[in-house]
Amino acid sequence: MTRLATVLFSIAMITQAVAQPVTAPPAQPEWYASALPLLPDGYIAGLGFSETSTDPADTKALTGYIAAYPKSANDPKTPASAFDAGHVLVVRLKRADSKLKAVSGELRPRDRKVSGEIERVISAAHDESEYDKLHSDLLAKAKSLPAGTMPCDIHGWSEDKDPKGLNVRAAPDVKSKVLGTLPPPYKFKAKDGSENTPEGGWLTEFSIVGYKNGWFLIEGAQPPGKDYEGEPYPRNAPKPYPGRGWVSANKVGAQYANGDTRMGGLYQAPHSDANWMPAKTEGGSEIRADGGPKKILACSGYWALVESHDKVRGWWRRLCSNQVTNCS
Repeated sequence: MTRLATVLFSIAMITQAVAQPVTAPPAQPEWYASALPLLPDGYIAGLGFSETSTDPADTKALTGYIAAYPKSANDPKTPASAFDAGHVLVVRLKRADSKLKAVSGELRPRDRKVSGEIERVISAAHDESEYDKLHSDLLAKAKSLPAGTMPCDIHGWSEDKDPKGLNVRAAPDVKSKVLGTLPPPYKFKAKDGSENTPEGGWLTEFSIVGYKNGWFLIEGAQPPGKDYEGEPYPRNAPKPYPGRGWVSANKVGAQYANGDTRMGGLYQAPHSDANWMPAKTEGGSEIRADGGPKKILACSGYWALVESHDKVRGWWRRLCSNQVTNCS
């Protein structure tokens, strides 16, 4: 099989540094368990952080924080926003028997002051502030999107095998105008008549720039396999609608990419300090930047709400559309 040495990899890396996957869970403060009952109904606790000294000789009241997000943050009907900082449980701590324990707590919106006091989980390569900047820039561009559209920056492909192709519509509605189609899986043939393609065929790739009510707003669709084959793309081969339009989320697939977060599972909300849940691949191994989710349900910023093959539903940062290598 002939393939171009240059592989389409449409995720723009923040720097030239190679991100090292985060695998170990961060240690929670000793007072964390005692503070959980203070969290109001309707919220799920994420990571906990201490603001001040843990010196056993310090007997004054101390302060702790627990990141908190709504229970509905990973519900496809009410997906959370990566542009919403969420809430934080501000906990008053006291030392008893040389241990810190929570004595009271108040849920507050997470503003800049509180955020500055909390060290979010990061990878060895990229700081969370860099992703905050990327999301800020993305939100500034949201003016170009249709009203009510959640801005996104992920990549995917069409999994629709209908010979007629996947409809790209003018609005997120099955009754809206069809602007064009995305070809079904396509198999190249070499000059000698043999198939020059992976099993199942090449898929049509595109960028996902928005989400609304079960639909993805896409653009820049590429002919299936065009950038992977050594042979010129046949003139009579199917060509996708390259403009901006809407496709049903249940027809879209992608591969996990390295988003500088903890590998092996999904987050309950689109933030790296949200509750983390282990998840598996189709083969039963821990998910990582290789292979993809069973379903892609929604997106927000650089995050995607997905369902893993063992039916865990949560958020993963960065999806790519690379069909020949992993996305690390």
